[in-house]
Amino acid sequence: MKGRQVVLGHLFGLEAAALMVDGQLADLLVAGDPLTPLAPGAICRATTDRFMKGQGGVFLRLPDGQTGYLRDRKGVPEGKPVLVQIAGVAEEGKALPLSTRLLVRGRHGLVTPGAPGVNVSRSIRDEDRRDALAALGREVLGARDHGLILRSVTLDADDAEIRDELAQLIDLADRICAETTGGPELLLDAPSPWEQAWMDWAEPAPDAVEEGEDSFERCGVLEAVDALLTPRIALPGSADAFVEATRALVAVDVNTGNDTSLAAGLKANIAVARELPRQLALRGLGGQVVVDFAPMPKRDRATLDQVLQAAFRGAGSETTLVGWTAMGLYELTRKRDRVPLARLAQAAGGA
Repeated sequence: MKGRQVVLGHLFGLEAAALMVDGQLADLLVAGDPLTPLAPGAICRATTDRFMKGQGGVFLRLPDGQTGYLRDRKGVPEGKPVLVQIAGVAEEGKALPLSTRLLVRGRHGLVTPGAPGVNVSRSIRDEDRRDALAALGREVLGARDHGLILRSVTLDADDAEIRDELAQLIDLADRICAETTGGPELLLDAPSPWEQAWMDWAEPAPDAVEEGEDSFERCGVLEAVDALLTPRIALPGSADAFVEATRALVAVDVNTGNDTSLAAGLKANIAVARELPRQLALRGLGGQVVVDFAPMPKRDRATLDQVLQAAFRGAGSETTLVGWTAMGLYELTRKRDRVPLARLAQAAGGA
């Protein structure tokens, strides 16, 4: 199907949402691993456990006996409660990454407790509309010590609808910020995949919304997921790449296949570079990523660098392109923001 299609259904027995663009899977949201119920975006009251001398970080106790890690312990009192937000996904057996910068998300905007100011999405270029939205935000905030980020969907949204949702989000932020006493507790759960799809994919308006028991099969989502659960990525011609996740890093190997021409290496490498952000996001892979690109002249590295930078510029998740190693490998790091798809499939298989 041409256009943007939002598909609501279930995957591995868990609530899930998929975004299909021109028949290709562009994004996939799956409810968190039942073994690690605190998903990115959840806000908790935590208590400090122990400070890491020499590293500047601190371990914190979270609800249900889980452990989190805060890299910057500045302003964190020892042995006292602190409000934190789950900032990513941890490898099995490791502490969850945390942040003390809270975000309360909605469809029209985000509330930033303790970070005052009203900001309007840069994609809204109409100055009159920007000024009107900023004024609306200041009006709803009043004298509170919160900030607001107004999303791109507010460009054409009804002001009364924006005001009503922002008021609810601000009230929720007020109640969360008041929860400063007591033991570890979940104060706000992360949005479900269907809720997040409504917040993130509603602008521009999708051409179709599909739901029902067989929606994933009917719309080609299951077929796309099956491909993601295999290491191989098919590339134009006979070229391909293999993605292997290990405990230490994610390894990507690029091959030209039967094409032995001089241009084959660069052609395959460019194809991988353009596809890599989507593959890592859909597979839920992050951390250190090492790519063994197909052989090509060193003079072509500058071209490939430009393709990689353009591909990851709009990838969404925090990514740092480290560059080439002495052995000719390419390194990058990507924030772990989702549970690996393979882990979810494995958990479902063992259930």
